[in-house]
Formats: sequence, structure tokens, C-alpha cells
Amino acid sequence: MMKVLGKLMTHFRQVGRMAKATDTDLVGAARAGDLAQEDWADMVQTCRRCQWAGRCDGWLETHDHADHAPGTCLNRERFDLLKAKAAARDNKGG
Repeated sequence: MMKVLGKLMTHFRQVGRMAKATDTDLVGAARAGDLAQEDWADMVQTCRRCQWAGRCDGWLETHDHADHAPGTCLNRERFDLLKAKAAARDNKGG
């Protein structure tokens, strides 16, 4: 049976909260050209179909800061990649 997608704005907020908790600057990534609008929208859609998303808010409540999103987060690799690209830019001074 296919999972019913969650509410768009709920997951938009969850992606934003997870980005903040993991020090992933989504706006900065978009400005730098590392995150296209379509990619950002895809992250929200990915969150909407995540089986673990219902427990995400609880995790976020207990993790003001984390080096990585939890292993159950379907966007974990994307957050890590965006953070790595930002770090590489910062190290270059750009």
C-alpha cells in the first residue's frame, strides 16, 4: 500500500527545521546555485513520503543542533552534501 503524502506546509517546515538543526543553510545554498528551486521542492516531497516523518518533530524537539540529520531521514545525504558544498565555498573565501 502506498503511503499517503503528508501536508505540504508541515513538511516544508520540517525540512527547514532539520536544516536549521544541522546547520544547513538552504537559502545560502540556493543563492550559491547549489540548490535549485526544483531540488528544494523535491526535498519537501521526499519528506512528505518519508515513513519516519511522523517522529521527526519529536527528534527535532530534542536536537537543537546535530552534525547530521538522523539516519532515518530521507534527506540526510542532501543536507550533508549542501553543508559540504558550503564549507568548501567558505574555505575558498567565496
